[in-house]
Amino acid sequence: MGEEKKPKPAGVWPTVKPFVNGGASGMLATCVIQPIDMIKVRIQLGQGSAGQVTRNMLKEEGMGAFYKGLSAGLLRQATYTTARLGSFRILTAKAIEANDGKPLPLYQKALCGLTAGAIGACVGSPADLALIRMQADATLPAAQRRHYTNAFHALYRIAGDEGVLALWKGAGPTVVRAMALNMGMLASYDQGVEFFKDSLGFGEGATVLGASTVSGFFAAACSLPFDYVKTQIQKMQPDAEGKYPYTGSLDCAMKTLKAGGPLKFYTGFPVYCVRIAPHVMMTWIFLNQIQKFQKSIGL
Repeated sequence: MGEEKKPKPAGVWPTVKPFVNGGASGMLATCVIQPIDMIKVRIQLGQGSAGQVTRNMLKEEGMGAFYKGLSAGLLRQATYTTARLGSFRILTAKAIEANDGKPLPLYQKALCGLTAGAIGACVGSPADLALIRMQADATLPAAQRRHYTNAFHALYRIAGDEGVLALWKGAGPTVVRAMALNMGMLASYDQGVEFFKDSLGFGEGATVLGASTVSGFFAAACSLPFDYVKTQIQKMQPDAEGKYPYTGSLDCAMKTLKAGGPLKFYTGFPVYCVRIAPHVMMTWIFLNQIQKFQKSIGL
C-alpha cells in the first residue's frame, strides 16, 4: 500500500494565514520605507533632488511630513499585499498538490504570480489612489488642497465628489504593471529560495536575504517597461495642433520600441530599482520573521 496522505489542518486559520501574514509583512515594510517613498513622490513632483527635498521637508513641515499618507500606505498593504501574497500562496499550494508535491517549474510560478498580481491590484487600487492623493495634496496651491485627514477620509471624499467608480481610476495600467511586478517578485523569490537553500546549502537567514534581493531586482526589471509607458502617457502634452504624441499605451510602447529599441524601456533602471527593491526585500524579511514567530508559538 502507498503512504497515507497527512490530514490537512482543520479550521479557517490555514486558509486565511497566508493572507494575514502577507498583509502584516507588507504593512511593516511600509512603516520602514514610507519616508523614502514620500521623498520619491516629492522628487517626481519637481521639488528638487533627494537632499533638497529632505532638507525642505524637515525645515518647513517637520519629521511628521515623512509619514504623511502612512494610513493610506498601510491600507494599501492591508488590501493589495494581503490579496497578492495570500492568493499566490493558495495558487502555488494548489499547483504543487496537482504536481504530486513536486516543486513547480518556473513558468508555473510565474503564472501564479501574474494571477496574484492582478487580484491584488484590483483589490488595492482604491487605497493606491488615496495614497497618491494624500502624498500630493501638500504640494497643491492652498486653495486646491483637499486636506485629507486619513485614508478613509480620502476614499470617502473621492467617492462622494467623483463617484464610486473613480476609486478605480487608472486601474487598467495599474493592474498590468502589478501583474508584471508580481510575476517577477513572487516567482523569483520562490526560485531563489530553492537555489540558495537546496543548490548552495545556505542557512535560513542567508537564503531569505539572497532570495529577497533577487526578488527585488526582478520585480523592478519586469515592471519598469510598463511603468515607463505609464509615465510617458501621464506626462504627454498636446502639440500646437492639439494632437497628443500617443493614442494609448500600446501606441506609446510601439513608438518607443521603434525609436530607441528595447533598452529604452529601461531608462533610469538603477533609480527605479532603488525605489522598488527595498520594499520588496523588507516584505519578504518581515514575512519570514512572522512565520518563525508563529512556528515558535505553534500557530
